[in-house]
Amino acid sequence: MPGNRRRICVVTTSRADYGLLRWLMEEIRDDPALELQVVATGMHLSPEFGSTERVIEEDGFTIDARVDMLLSSDTSVGAAKSIGVGTIAFADALARLGPDIMVVLGDRFELFSAVVPALMLGIPIAHIHGGETSQGAIDEYVRHAVTKLASIHFPATEAYRDRVIQMGEDASRVFACGAPGLDGLHRLTLMEREELERKLDFDLGGTVALVTYHPVTLEKGSASDQIDTILDAIGRSGVRAIFTKANADEQGRLINRKIRDFCEDHTDQYRFHDSLGTLMYLSCMRQCTLMVGNSSSGLVEAPSLRLPVVNIGDRQKGRIKAANVIDVTCSPHDILNGIATACSPSFREKLAGMKNPYDAFEEGGTSRRIKDILKDIDISDKTLKKEFQDLFRNGMKQ
Repeated sequence: MPGNRRRICVVTTSRADYGLLRWLMEEIRDDPALELQVVATGMHLSPEFGSTERVIEEDGFTIDARVDMLLSSDTSVGAAKSIGVGTIAFADALARLGPDIMVVLGDRFELFSAVVPALMLGIPIAHIHGGETSQGAIDEYVRHAVTKLASIHFPATEAYRDRVIQMGEDASRVFACGAPGLDGLHRLTLMEREELERKLDFDLGGTVALVTYHPVTLEKGSASDQIDTILDAIGRSGVRAIFTKANADEQGRLINRKIRDFCEDHTDQYRFHDSLGTLMYLSCMRQCTLMVGNSSSGLVEAPSLRLPVVNIGDRQKGRIKAANVIDVTCSPHDILNGIATACSPSFREKLAGMKNPYDAFEEGGTSRRIKDILKDIDISDKTLKKEFQDLFRNGMKQ
């Protein structure tokens, strides 16, 4: 193996970020000047969440390190302890792998376990999807903290690029390349309805919703009432639904238990999946009538498929949204009205010419652009010696 290849270590924590990172991983793997390293952690290693590490390997990647940090707990204390466990294991893994750059995406709390050891070991961190806001979740804090620990930034839009620069980062190292997860819509052949129905063992005729609801982690103790309200509204709406699991956040397991019970009581109307995988998930987005919940995929991927989204609560508050997103509170009345609007012909007709704000290039090349920058960017010692870019310097208040 040539010793002068730049080693790029990609950290993936779950089915969600893997679906966004996969295309970048392919670009790195296929470039002869680069060496891909893959670290799988968090929900990937948990049977409870589908042991999705196997999906990474089925896609042809080698997992160079497995960092087991997910504790069997549904509490904030359990999440905090898992960060500590992960930090110790990541220190060993990164010391062994010796990457030239470590790539992380998004705002999962598990990222703390990766970025702190990387900083201490002098490994430059590249952060994808920085500069966004999600005011109802601790993700808001995690994302901005990772931005300050990172030296190379790949926000999805120009507005998010401006926000990263506003945080004092060097503009020459902040690149608005688009959302890499959208590359899948350009590169994958999505399933036709009959094939998808066979895979799901579920009839997609009529009005069918794709539902994903994650805990709103800054609203402590709210998950039980919220998911009860959502399930009641979906039941009253008459739509049939495919549910996917909530993340391994505090009270996520409670949400999943309630959804599982709900689906098992109505097997002809609802299905619950631990993990659909990228291809089936995107295929469901294309074939379903609407999305319901608070997943970021309703904001990032759904606009490209002209899919109406009923976005519940504050988890995505502050993010850029296209015209397909219908914001509602977590009340039966608002959710039912949102579903009715999403299903109405007049609303759906308005989405015909809609542009996706996360896909400015519309050609599936975001991962290639990110890879090219990672391949050539300066990673000398001065990369880690960041100078805070003060926007108020010399009285130039902006």
